[in-house]
Amino acid sequence: MTESDTAFVRFSEVQKSYDGETLVVKNLNLDISRGEFVTMLGPSGSGKTTCLMMLAGFETATHGEIYLDGQGINKVAPHRRNIGMVFQNYALFPHMTVSENLAFPLEVRKQPKNEIRERVDRALDMVRLGGFGNRRPAQLSGGQQQRVALARALVFEPKLVLLDEPLGALDKNLREEMQYELKSIHDSLGLTMVFVTHDQQEALTMSDRIAVFDDGVIQQIDSPSTLYEEPRNAFVAYFIGENNRFVGTIKELSDNECSVEVDGGYIIKAKPVNVGNVGDKTTLSLRPERVSINPEAGSMPNMLDAKVLQLIYLGDHIRTRVAVGQNEDFVVKIPNSQEHSQLSKGQTVKVGWSSDDCRALDA
Repeated sequence: MTESDTAFVRFSEVQKSYDGETLVVKNLNLDISRGEFVTMLGPSGSGKTTCLMMLAGFETATHGEIYLDGQGINKVAPHRRNIGMVFQNYALFPHMTVSENLAFPLEVRKQPKNEIRERVDRALDMVRLGGFGNRRPAQLSGGQQQRVALARALVFEPKLVLLDEPLGALDKNLREEMQYELKSIHDSLGLTMVFVTHDQQEALTMSDRIAVFDDGVIQQIDSPSTLYEEPRNAFVAYFIGENNRFVGTIKELSDNECSVEVDGGYIIKAKPVNVGNVGDKTTLSLRPERVSINPEAGSMPNMLDAKVLQLIYLGDHIRTRVAVGQNEDFVVKIPNSQEHSQLSKGQTVKVGWSSDDCRALDA
């Protein structure tokens, strides 16, 4: 890497195999900018945690090089990489007080005692735990322990903070609160953070960019809004958010629109994103909130008859499941308004959507 390179973290042609045959990470090339919050998202076994462990130094790359701030770190011991780490189980020392837990990484680095005290107090204030220094981990709630683990990762002012599913053990409300807390700390300190999770909502909430992993490969890396609105393939479309899915055959194809015949003989107009040729199979992806119920006749290129099967009230919207032809799992998210308060189970309606909102992807 050169001084003009902007990548703070770089994976260059990185591979990882545990048995010498099967690659769990395949030719990974990834650049992360200084101050960025990047989430590695994917199902179990997709390679995301292995990438984090290689960056931390707990696993060794089989092939390729990992760079941190312009320096190759493959042969650098974990404790010499100046990286903070937060784990799902917090990994706090139970026999130490909160302050002693935070002081430990500074003592290992042989910092002066007065500086250790100042840094510990500053780190506790940062995570809103000032005054908790004399307590032991067992005397804290799960959210407080998580904050202590985060403070310990920040106290020695690392170049980089890695977070391995740190919110997985928290209940829903606390997890959501800590998502905003972590993002706030990231924004205020300008730290570079790499976060691993399998929770798509968590990734959408916190990240500057999300790298979606499957089978050891990044399928797509983009901002949360781009990933959600413009998935490049069927895996990303169905892993990020809820989708209505059709599988069909391309009947007509132009640069901006294709006609796809799906089960039941319906023709659906869609935007060709990742498709082959006329006669090939394709998967259609349509977000439930992009569907209208009983739109004005002729106002949309796709309008089909449907039967209401289920109505679930979720406060800000009504999740409506309808049968469209042979598809009985077609979902429409309707904003909670008087306009749709008369919908009832068993009712026959029209559903409609624009061709631009329906993406034709790989089969």
